[in-house]
Amino acid sequence: MKIIISGKNIEITEGLKTAVQDKIGKLDKYFSEDTVAKVILSVEKERQKIEVTIPMKGSIIRSEQVSNDMYVSIDLVKEILERQLKKYKKKLTDKKQNALSFSQAFLEKDEEEDEEIKIVRTKRFDIKPMYPEDACIQMELLGHDFFVFCNAETDQVNVVYKRKGNSYGLIEPEL
Repeated sequence: MKIIISGKNIEITEGLKTAVQDKIGKLDKYFSEDTVAKVILSVEKERQKIEVTIPMKGSIIRSEQVSNDMYVSIDLVKEILERQLKKYKKKLTDKKQNALSFSQAFLEKDEEEDEEIKIVRTKRFDIKPMYPEDACIQMELLGHDFFVFCNAETDQVNVVYKRKGNSYGLIEPEL
């Protein structure tokens, strides 16, 4: 995995560069060699922020963390990304999506099977194509609470959103 590090309002010291390469580099075991991780370090007032984006075919794995210490933020973002990868490995590979971006060892390793995505509530909303379950996966990979998408089955704009209790909701337009 190749790591590209840049900074906003911060000088990227050798110590920071080494910390990022050490921590984010540990995710190397999950990806193929040609996968690129984009890391942006930034400082706003006393907030030390790290954003990591790993674009893959059809998806983006992303996390950002903020703390008072950049090294703490780096540790936190690595843990979040690792959890996301383990949680969605089976779902992504079952659908044969993005399998080329992951290392073969990671794909072959058996993990506990996660619960299937279950939409527990549907709302109607007047207001673009992917299946709702895929939109839920994308929303989780981005770390967002909702995701707007075109439903591949209905060709209508839909929104999936996170509910309390680790469940999902779907908003559909009225016809």
